[in-house]
Amino acid sequence: METTMSWLNGWRLSPLALPMLLPLCDPVAEARGFTDPAMIDSAVEAFTGAAIGAPGGARVATDRRLQLAACGGSLAVSWHTAARTAVQVECPGPTSWRIFVAISPAAGAGATGAPAAPAVKRGDAITVMVRGRGFSVQQPGEAMQAGAIGDWIEVRTARKGEALRARIERPGLAVIPAS
Repeated sequence: METTMSWLNGWRLSPLALPMLLPLCDPVAEARGFTDPAMIDSAVEAFTGAAIGAPGGARVATDRRLQLAACGGSLAVSWHTAARTAVQVECPGPTSWRIFVAISPAAGAGATGAPAAPAVKRGDAITVMVRGRGFSVQQPGEAMQAGAIGDWIEVRTARKGEALRARIERPGLAVIPAS
């Protein structure tokens, strides 16, 4: 059985190496007239000065399935919120578009440098809401972890003994989005 494959003028690669190289660029997307999501990640990283997942950087990488029109100029990046929890990435021009990228909070500090106070503490009585298109259902629950607004924590409802993951929307309210 052949364990390597011929690639690029005689270079030989393991079949497992190719999927690791493909995310580096997306020539198919560029050929179809789409912006490579890696360009968005690079622009956000250059703007914030922090890598994806690092404090102060984008929370997650841009979804590679995203198909935004090719941008003729350079991407414009600016803070979307005063609290610096999101940035706006915009493509100016005839086929303009704009997206918002969530930013991880700086290590233990808000935009002012003060420690971020948890909105919910472990053991707090909270409302757990399941929210979807056109409906919401809520019931009492308990926070199994502490967290600030926007954090995902484990919660337990009175009716179900196992822990669920929910995002803190405000003090006393954790939301589970339904797709």
